[in-house]
Amino acid sequence: MKKWIVRLEAEERARLAQLVRGGKTAAYKIRHANVLLAVDEADGGRGLKDEEVSRTLGIGVRAIESLRQRFVEEGLEACLARRKQERPSIEPMFEGEKEAKLIAVACGPAPKDRARWTVELLADRVVELRIVEACSPATIQRMLKKKRVEAVAKEDVVHSAGAERRVRLCDGKRDRGVHSALRCAATGRLHG
Repeated sequence: MKKWIVRLEAEERARLAQLVRGGKTAAYKIRHANVLLAVDEADGGRGLKDEEVSRTLGIGVRAIESLRQRFVEEGLEACLARRKQERPSIEPMFEGEKEAKLIAVACGPAPKDRARWTVELLADRVVELRIVEACSPATIQRMLKKKRVEAVAKEDVVHSAGAERRVRLCDGKRDRGVHSALRCAATGRLHG
C-alpha cells in the first residue's frame, strides 16, 4: 500500500500539463511534472503504479516515492524546485575564528631563514598551532586566493589610460589573481 498518495487539484493538473507541453523549462521540472501527472490518484488523474511510471519514464521507483513524499509534505512548488542542500557535503575547514588565525599567521613575520611564507610552511604551521588537525597546501592556497580576491576593493585598483581591461594594483603591479568579473566591477564597464 502506498504511504504518500498524490491527489492533484484541477488547477495543479492544468499547470503541470502546461509545463510539460511548453517544453521551455528545465528537464528535471518536466520529469517531475510527468511523474506527478502519472501518479495522480484524484478524479481525472491516471493513478499509475510506481513500477509502471518507472518503466515508462526511466526513473527509479525510489525517486518516484521521494517525489510523492515531497508533494504530500511540502507541496507542488517544492516538487518543481531543486531541493536545497541543508548542509555542505564537506564542512569548511577554515571558517570564522580559524580563518582569522590562518590570515594572522600568513600576514605575520615569515619563519627564520625565509623571505616569505610558502603554502607548505603555512599548512605545517596551522597544524603545529592546532588550528586544524590536518591541512594540505592546496587548501591553504584556495583559502588565501579567496581572501585575496575579496580584499581587492575598487580603491585599490588603478587603471592605465586607454586600457579598459587591464587591472593594476596601487603599487603598479598587475594582479593576475583577480577574477575577470571583479575586473569589470572595478572598472564599472561591461565586457563586449
